Amino acid sequence: MSKQFGGNPPTPQLPGGKYNRVYVLGTVLGLRVTAETSAFVGAIVLWAVLAVVGRSLLGLTGPDVVVGGALTVLLHYGSEFVHQMGHALAAANTGYPMSGMHFWLLLARSVYPAGEPKLPAAIHLRRAKGGPIASAIASGVLGVLALLMAPVGGMVWAILVFLFLDNLLVFTIGSLLPLGFTDGSTILKYRQQKQK
Repeated sequence: MSKQFGGNPPTPQLPGGKYNRVYVLGTVLGLRVTAETSAFVGAIVLWAVLAVVGRSLLGLTGPDVVVGGALTVLLHYGSEFVHQMGHALAAANTGYPMSGMHFWLLLARSVYPAGEPKLPAAIHLRRAKGGPIASAIASGVLGVLALLMAPVGGMVWAILVFLFLDNLLVFTIGSLLPLGFTDGSTILKYRQQKQK
């Protein structure tokens, strides 16, 4: 399993140290895209939560709840894909590119080649900043679209507001928090190394 992910096995682990089953989704722009069982479970849970919110707060019914929730879930994972592509572009510009991305729960992680040499802190910092920058740009675009659609309202506007907040709070600000598995942790670690 470890070789499959370039020496960086996916997280989190199941009890007993066994990993979730991993599915290969394909290759996009040279990046191998994989997902584990937890990503599919996360999608179903998010869909259910969004359906309840859409029905109770927005008054959506029937197909709007089902289709709107499903579309929003897909766009959430699309936002994570944009975040990872930000990392991929930054990594390609350093000369040490990503080899793939791995989806787990409601997030994804960057995967780098197993044979990658020990890199200077500056390269790790550049690669780590790429995702939050891409998500910040996406937040700006979605925020403008949400403002333009505000007079119309409805399901499309609600989805745009959700995606704006998702990209801003989760993929931009949230990714910069030092939580151990975030870009913020990587940035903090290598910034401290760079200062030594």
